[in-house]
Amino acid sequence: MRKSPFILALLAAGTLAGCMQTDGERAVVGAAAGALVADALDENMVAGAALGALAGSYCDDLNVPGCTPRPSYY
Repeated sequence: MRKSPFILALLAAGTLAGCMQTDGERAVVGAAAGALVADALDENMVAGAALGALAGSYCDDLNVPGCTPRPSYY
């Protein structure tokens, strides 16, 4: 089993998840990105969505650059 599709899904999820405010929003975007990447690479979409959601949810906890919550000014 090749690992590159899953690594690509994690990178895509991490990149897109940086635009969101909460862990839930980042998980949803990460799941969508992971499923899209897995489908494009003819891999298991459910596994891609699960990995993407995990990466999106935990990216700010792992201090990934660009994935920190923005301060609220209102």
